Amino acid sequence: MSAATETAPLGTAPARNAVGRSVRDSLVVAKRNLIRMMRIPEVVIFGLVQPIMFVVLFTYVFGGSINVPGAPAGSAQAYREFLMAGIFAQTVTFATAGAGAGIADDMHKGLIDRFRSLPMSRGAVLTGRTLADLVQTALTLVVLAAVALLIGWRSHENVLKVLGGFALLLLLGYAFSWIGALIGLSVRTPEAATSGGLIWLFPLTFISNAFVPVNGMPPFLQHIAEWNPFSTTVQAARQLFGNTIEGIPSSVTGAWPMEHPVIASALWSLLIIVVFRTLAVRKYRSATA
Repeated sequence: MSAATETAPLGTAPARNAVGRSVRDSLVVAKRNLIRMMRIPEVVIFGLVQPIMFVVLFTYVFGGSINVPGAPAGSAQAYREFLMAGIFAQTVTFATAGAGAGIADDMHKGLIDRFRSLPMSRGAVLTGRTLADLVQTALTLVVLAAVALLIGWRSHENVLKVLGGFALLLLLGYAFSWIGALIGLSVRTPEAATSGGLIWLFPLTFISNAFVPVNGMPPFLQHIAEWNPFSTTVQAARQLFGNTIEGIPSSVTGAWPMEHPVIASALWSLLIIVVFRTLAVRKYRSATA
C-alpha cells in the first residue's frame, strides 16, 4: 500500500473534526453575542463610564495625598503612572460580573437549554460568550488608554512591551470571565449573578498593589497582596509599561510573583482558565433553567 493511500492513525481524524467543530461553534456563538452587544450600545457605554470615573476620582481626588515609594512626596504624575495599570486591571476583571449576568440571563430565558438541544460542542456556548466579552473588554481598554493619555499617563517602553502589558491584562480578564461563567450557571437570576460577580472582586482588587503601595499594609495583608494574581498582573503591566521606579524593590516580602511578575501573571491566568473552564463546562452540562 502506498503512502498516499495509508489511513490516519485510529482516532486522529475524529479528534481533529471534534476540535474543528468546537472552534466553529464557539465562533458562531461569539458572533451572536457581539451582534447582540451592538444592538444594545448602552451596555458598552455604561461599561466605559465606571472605569473613566475611577481614573478621574483617583487621579484628582486622591492623587496628591498618596505617596509612591521613591517618588517626590505628593507627586501627582508619579501616582498617575502608578495608578493606571491598576485601573486597567480593575476594568478587565470587573467585566466578570457582566459575563456572569449575561449567562444567567440566557439560563433564565431558556436559551441555554435550546443550545444544549442542538448538535454542537458542549463548551462552545461558554467559550463563545467569553470570547465576545473579551472583544468588548479590549475595546474598553482602548478607550480607557486614550483617556489615560489625555490626563497625562505615559509609558516609557517600546511598543512591543506596551502591547505585551495589555495582552497580559486581557488574559487576566479572559481568565476571570470563566469565573463569571461558573457563577452565572450557579445562580438563578441575572441580579444574583451581578452581586455574586462583584462581592469577591472588591477584596481581590483592593487588597492589592493596584491603588496604594503594599508597604503601608499590615504584614499579613502584604503577603496576601503580593501573592494575589490581580497584583501580579498589575505589577507585570507596570513593568512592561515602564511605570516602575528604578531602584525601588518590587516586593516588600520578597514574594516570587512580584520579583517575576510577567511569568507569574501568565501562569496565574492560565491556571485560572484551566480550572474554571473545566468547572464551568461541567456545570453547564448539568445546569437547568
